[in-house]
Amino acid sequence: REPASTSAAMTIFGWMIFALWLALIAYWGLAATGLRRTVGGRWVWWREIAVRLAFFALVVAAIQVAIMCHPLPGAGLYAGNTSLATGVAGFALCAAGIALAISGRACLERSRAAASAQGDPGLITTGPYALVRHPIYSGLLLALIGSAIGQSVLWLLPLVVYAPRFISSAHHEEQLLSEQFPERYPAYRKRTRMLLPYLW
Repeated sequence: REPASTSAAMTIFGWMIFALWLALIAYWGLAATGLRRTVGGRWVWWREIAVRLAFFALVVAAIQVAIMCHPLPGAGLYAGNTSLATGVAGFALCAAGIALAISGRACLERSRAAASAQGDPGLITTGPYALVRHPIYSGLLLALIGSAIGQSVLWLLPLVVYAPRFISSAHHEEQLLSEQFPERYPAYRKRTRMLLPYLW
């Protein structure tokens, strides 16, 4: 049987990570609403919210139920956080990832608004984009890894599902940006990394 202190730490960090994902979903919903009003497209709204983020929320809810109510045999095995150290580390990684994804999205939205006002789409190279070329994907992947460490190994499921999609989308977007900015983008690629600062 798990010590009460260990179980309490698992629950606390589980809810803290859950709160981080709720904050991301809330921000994404507000940002997507503004984008929907701008472009007038319902497809953008459902792609942003339903496809990418609702699945995360469902996973988190299932994890919380499994940890607190133990509806499944050996549900406690899915709780990856077994110590204060892993809880703190996982929460820190998740918080850093959520912050990176939100800051990347905010920077993108500000640049889109400025470009729309000026009628000249520009290449974003400031803010989080000065560190990595795809901070939103980087942030989400980092948050998933942190959630798996700090809360439950069940977070590896969305990580496995979304990581290949994010990487594929990043490569596709880079091809489009290379065509759109044939002079500036190659230089930008040389001084930055795709997903991990100074590494990859």
